[in-house]
Amino acid sequence: MDGNLRRRQFLQSASALGLGVGLGSGIGLGALQSARADELKVGPDAVQFRPEIEPVVRWIEETPHDRALEVAVAHLKDGLSYRDLLAGLFLAGIRNIKPHPVGFKFHAVMVMNSAHLLGQTAAASDRLLPLLWALDTFKKSQAKDIQEGDWTLGKVDEARLPKPGKAKAEFIRAMEAWDPEAADTAVAALSRSAGAAETMEPIWRMAVRDQRDIGHKPIFAAQSWRTLQAIGWQHAEPVLRSLVFGLLYLNGDSRPVAVGPYEANLENAGKVRDDWQAGKPDPGATRSLLEVMRQATPEEASAEAVKLLNQGVAASSLWDAVVLSGSEILMRSPGILAIHAVTSANALHYIYGASGDDTTRRLALLQGVGWQPLYRGRIKPKGGPTIDDLSSLKHEVAKGDDAVAEIFETINEGAEGRGKAAGKTVAYLEQGGSTDLIFAAARRMIFHKGRDSHDYKFGAASWEECELASDPKWRAPLAAAMMFNLPGAKTEESPLMKRAREAVGSMVG
Repeated sequence: MDGNLRRRQFLQSASALGLGVGLGSGIGLGALQSARADELKVGPDAVQFRPEIEPVVRWIEETPHDRALEVAVAHLKDGLSYRDLLAGLFLAGIRNIKPHPVGFKFHAVMVMNSAHLLGQTAAASDRLLPLLWALDTFKKSQAKDIQEGDWTLGKVDEARLPKPGKAKAEFIRAMEAWDPEAADTAVAALSRSAGAAETMEPIWRMAVRDQRDIGHKPIFAAQSWRTLQAIGWQHAEPVLRSLVFGLLYLNGDSRPVAVGPYEANLENAGKVRDDWQAGKPDPGATRSLLEVMRQATPEEASAEAVKLLNQGVAASSLWDAVVLSGSEILMRSPGILAIHAVTSANALHYIYGASGDDTTRRLALLQGVGWQPLYRGRIKPKGGPTIDDLSSLKHEVAKGDDAVAEIFETINEGAEGRGKAAGKTVAYLEQGGSTDLIFAAARRMIFHKGRDSHDYKFGAASWEECELASDPKWRAPLAAAMMFNLPGAKTEESPLMKRAREAVGSMVG
């Protein structure tokens, strides 16, 4: 389809959805200066960032919540770059928000790459909105952290740093011993002495081992690396120190062991044939593994994945099953746990692609398979159509791209609305509709109506997996499953985003 025509059609659909494209009038922010708040100033024992970004982090930390959005826009008007705002927001969270537990208020850190990804694929007029939303989220999390004791990431203990040649071995030893103090100094030394890829390899291994905190650990690892790719590896040391504290968190458990089938999968990884990456795509194997994950234990599901790999099935077909499983759980029992069946699968899939270590890649896949039964067992999803057969959900929908507006309006039609919207999504795509237009509308829904970090995390993760599906036929059911968590056209608009659009409008008006 011609690009200009498709854009024109989407704008027509956006108008039908009531989203509009205007950014509102200016609100006179040129004279605003950063406000200072003595109680929020960082003490001398806190980690200090590089001199070019420390001032940005400081004004983010010290500006009162109720003025943060306007002050950010004033700085942008004065020349602050998108990249520096992204870096400042991420690092402010790293310094000020305790990564224990890995979730809750810490989402202000973990959501940054998702917000960035959604913004980078948006129209220019919307591109800043996710960062302004993330700023508001940070200020809320900062206030919560202060209420809970005002944790701050401290300076590294320079006297305890291992020598560069021993940093990697010491880091692995400390992580395997669940020793946060030793791991803290070791990862600092490792990040200073090794390249980015070498530093991340043992981190990837530790990120995939533990399902504790409902899968947030690999999510934190993937989000950290991906954000560092955008802001620069020179900021890595404090980020990785925060990450290590999160990866070693036991959530009150006195047993320093991994939750989930990690030990079994260490053994399973050694049973996979050497040329496993030369397998061939097999949609039948995708369906069979999906059926196993609906019933089996984590260990049984992982063992079935080993069997399929050894039969010559491509790993990509098994990843399709993992992602379909998470999306099916969400369809059947929407909620916070089901969202993480999707977002953790996305994180493990990303680590699988990012790692250069063969065993870690095998483990990421086997853990992805084994974790789905853990989510299923905890959630106990209700019955309903399976994601690989959504024929019973199909609903008539308008022809052409007008269907996109109809789909998002249907989401809000009572208890059955989300199922109907999913069915209309399948029908629209089967008649030749565009997944790009569905995502464009979904992204604007998140920007204008989203109120929670999970709107951003889920939106970015689920769409990425839809695009990564190795068999194109899975894209329609994966897009349909998104309707069970996306905001609808009739969802009340976020007051914050109204202010944000007005503020952005003042920059270009």
